[in-house]
Amino acid sequence: MVRPARSAGPHQSQQDAPGDHAGDLPGPDGRLYAINPESGFFGVAPYTSEKTNPTCLNALTHDVIFTNVALTDDGDIWWEGLTDEPPAHLTDWQGNDWTPDSGRPAAHPNSRFTVHAAQAESICPDWENPAGVPIDVILFGGRRATNIPLISEAYDWEHGVFIGATVSSEQTAAAEGVVGALRRDPFAMLPFCGYNMADYWNHWLKTGEVLGDKAPRIFQVNWFRKDAEGRWLWPGFGENSRPIEWALRRVAGQTEAIDAISGRIPAPGQLNTDGLDITDAQLEALFELDPDAWTLETRITEDYFAEFGDKVPQALRQQLRDLSERVAQSLKSGLRPTSNGS
Repeated sequence: MVRPARSAGPHQSQQDAPGDHAGDLPGPDGRLYAINPESGFFGVAPYTSEKTNPTCLNALTHDVIFTNVALTDDGDIWWEGLTDEPPAHLTDWQGNDWTPDSGRPAAHPNSRFTVHAAQAESICPDWENPAGVPIDVILFGGRRATNIPLISEAYDWEHGVFIGATVSSEQTAAAEGVVGALRRDPFAMLPFCGYNMADYWNHWLKTGEVLGDKAPRIFQVNWFRKDAEGRWLWPGFGENSRPIEWALRRVAGQTEAIDAISGRIPAPGQLNTDGLDITDAQLEALFELDPDAWTLETRITEDYFAEFGDKVPQALRQQLRDLSERVAQSLKSGLRPTSNGS
């Protein structure tokens, strides 16, 4: 539901085929197609607003299920971040009176909404096509304050599967575990995979063998990188269309990249930053690749793979060795490749 940024380029329209889960299968033309078995969107309510996600908010005008949000005195819904200023009085998610001086959230931090996908203005006309929709690009991403660049392209399908298998986010609350520790969610499928995850990885590898040179290109994104003071480096929301634009242009052969530790990153000047309030230093920090930090990343990944024992496909173990070699070469050269899109 990302609405393209104002300066994202003339070919940056976007259509959504929604859902956390999609059934993927090769089509008669040899390309990968996806079918979404779901019929709607759900999302976390707090901080969804006209500023952060107008496409989503516009879909919530009718026929919506809300859970654990606050209620206004005239029976409407409200959550933190929906408006610049909170109402003077609300009924909170537990049914208690609430004012801005209450010292607690009016809506539960994990309050939700659910709505039929057809209510989104960005819905793809073919989203219910039983033949599915063709897939050109696959994006994997987690919440990482360090290490992972804004966007990087996998070197090949096997490298892309490695990225999906090892994608991680940093714990942000004590209830999730040790704050700052990595939480793995391979392919964003850990809660939904009913068998050994390493077998799932092998399924992806075999799919790549079937697709061959018609396989989608795989990219890793990270909207959540921070500077040394803990401030977001990237504005996010609609501006996320800019790295996505670069990925689409890579598929079309219209832009250049630099080989780096994480994969291929935008060459200087290739990421569209027109009209974006971001400094060269911030842009460089978004793509900084510290080989010392990546050395630790490889060791943590070795420990992670050890949890799956002999089930880990050899192709992914080779990808880990390849990553370690890129890190070693970076340490040896003393160079730290970065991208500057200005």
